[in-house]
Parts: sequence; structure tokens; C-alpha cells
Amino acid sequence: MNWRRLNHALHRDIGFLCVGLTLIYALSGIAVNHLQDWNANYSIERVSLQIDPLPSGVVSSAQIPQVLRQLGETKISNKHFQPDPDNLWLYADKRMIRVHLPSGNVQAEKPQRRPFWYRLNFLHLNHAKKAWTWVADIYAAGLFLLALTGMLLLPKRRDLKRRALMLSMTGVVIPIFFLLLYY
Repeated sequence: MNWRRLNHALHRDIGFLCVGLTLIYALSGIAVNHLQDWNANYSIERVSLQIDPLPSGVVSSAQIPQVLRQLGETKISNKHFQPDPDNLWLYADKRMIRVHLPSGNVQAEKPQRRPFWYRLNFLHLNHAKKAWTWVADIYAAGLFLLALTGMLLLPKRRDLKRRALMLSMTGVVIPIFFLLLYY
């Protein structure tokens, strides 16, 4: 087997091995890049409620359980924040509850994990650590080898070879340009 045939076989087999991981990383990469537009990890369930109005001013720690009981909360929490005299923010059972004291209007938000996207992003961002780090490193090495063996697959025609080299150089120049632009 000559080196060209070996290179083709390596490129083909490494490519097939990397297909699944590339699809997963590509999907989750797009989701991670656009977290400011769409939270792929969580959907937010919003509920509007009404309680008895309370006077404006500083809310004492003793009043917090009373407010939570009016909302039907079974787990009483004393975690709260008061950004101004008219508003109270409560944190109970993984929910954020905003209470407008004078009107008694309540806005509750509860995040729900998106099973598919949360798991993809969990792996993409390497929150798993441990063995997944090795899988990600092997995948990165596979992509490196795929790029190298791909460069050795250059066609014999001069015009296609020039085009392949220009596209490859463009792929190197683009990140350098953005490093210079942002860093």
C-alpha cells in the first residue's frame, strides 16, 4: 500500500469516526453561540398571580413566609431581595417571584431544563469533565488529522490545487483577523 492510498484510508476512516461528534458539536455550538437570543438550556415558565396588596417600604423577614403562603408555596424560603420600596423579589423552589407590593401583582418564573439541548451543551462545554475530556481531546486530535490528511489529498490539477490552498489559507486568516479585531 503506497502512502497516497494509506492517506485516503486514514482520511476516510477518521472522517467517518468524527461524523457523529461533529454533528453534536455543530448543533450545540450554534446554540451556545446564541444564548443571548435564545436560551437552549432552559425554557422559562411565566405565571401571573395576585395576592393581597402590601404597603410600600422595607419588607421584614417575618412578612416573607406570609407572602409565600398566599402564593401557595409549600417550601418556605427566606431568600429575598428588595430592589426598591415597591418591589420584592423572592427565590423559592427554583423559582423567581417578583411581587409589586402596592398592587399585589405577582410574576413568577420557573426555569425548566430542555432535555435535548441541555445535555448537548453540557457535553459541548465539557461540564462532564472526567472521561468526556478524553473523548473531546481524541475528537480534537481526529479533526487535526482529518485536516492534515485532507491537505494531502490535494488534486493533481494545478488550478484545483491553487484553489484548495487559497481556501485553506482563508480558513487560517479568518480567526487571525478576528483576534486582531477583538483582542
